[in-house]
Amino acid sequence: MTAVGARDGVDADGWRAATRAAAGVLVEMGAAAAGYPDACVRVVERDGPYIVLTKGLALVHARPEDGGLAVGVAATRLAAPVEFGHPDNDPVDLLLAFCTPDADAHVASLSALARALSAGLADRLRGAAGDAEMAAELGRALPEEARPDA
Repeated sequence: MTAVGARDGVDADGWRAATRAAAGVLVEMGAAAAGYPDACVRVVERDGPYIVLTKGLALVHARPEDGGLAVGVAATRLAAPVEFGHPDNDPVDLLLAFCTPDADAHVASLSALARALSAGLADRLRGAAGDAEMAAELGRALPEEARPDA
């Protein structure tokens, strides 16, 4: 089962704050340890803004051993977009954060999110009205066995 959450209208004064806010939702849900948001920031500091996958969308994550306690996915919509330094896909207004407890779940979660994004998940999240609707859209986008109500 996957923990699903969302936050709408988040204020962030840069990509680090946006990344910490997005991963912080996973911590609030109990899916990630307290240090996970900082681990997600370190990923971008070390590897660059490759997590900015498409126009305006970042996929926030770190390695399972960096604090993934369970499978969790969260959507965060920013009040104002932030720059990650990506040459083509900045600024970012929508962040999807995920965590997993092991490598197999990590790959499965990435795969499920990629399928959902190619099926229009980002547009549905941007069009959702508030936290609850965003979380519902995210939950519907996951494979049935991963949904929190399955």
